[in-house]
Amino acid sequence: MLWGCRSEVLTEALESPDNSQRWRHLDGKIPDKEELEAKISHIVERLNNKTEQLLEKELILEEVTILSESLREKAQAGRADTLELAKQVNDYQAKIRSITRRMMATVSEVSMYQATSMKLQGETVELGKQVEMAKENMVENKAPTEDAERQWYRMERDRMFQLEMKTRKDNEMADQPGNITPTTAEPRPTAYIPVCG
Repeated sequence: MLWGCRSEVLTEALESPDNSQRWRHLDGKIPDKEELEAKISHIVERLNNKTEQLLEKELILEEVTILSESLREKAQAGRADTLELAKQVNDYQAKIRSITRRMMATVSEVSMYQATSMKLQGETVELGKQVEMAKENMVENKAPTEDAERQWYRMERDRMFQLEMKTRKDNEMADQPGNITPTTAEPRPTAYIPVCG
């Protein structure tokens, strides 16, 4: 029972957003809808290009397969040229394996682009919702976001602190006897040598 309570307390402390030792603020720019749409269109264009390349490679693979099959048949029909034809078949099979590897790499790349595109579309929808909420807040004379409001309060607090520090410094300067103005001039070497007279 005691371990269960301790576990719940630790879990709550870990998940609490007020626990500043467990998280840190990440700065960065949230891309706007136009940037996301541009990225998505670029990725879709690349995806289309890769799909075309994949189709071309599939056609090449089919041609090579047909050629290798016909060569295999010729090799069986004419035993005299068997060795030469076997070498050609091996070459074609090596080409097929190479093209297959490249085709698989292209397919995995296309899948990666599709996943990125879906992720960016989700981000676009989420950012659109945030923009709409910010517009509604602006219409109601509220801060666009909670972060903007916190940042404004922070800037205002810093400004007030700077103003208070300047006022204190001015008051301290006014309270000095004789109201001596501090200097930044270098002391002269002869300034403290007594004059013999």
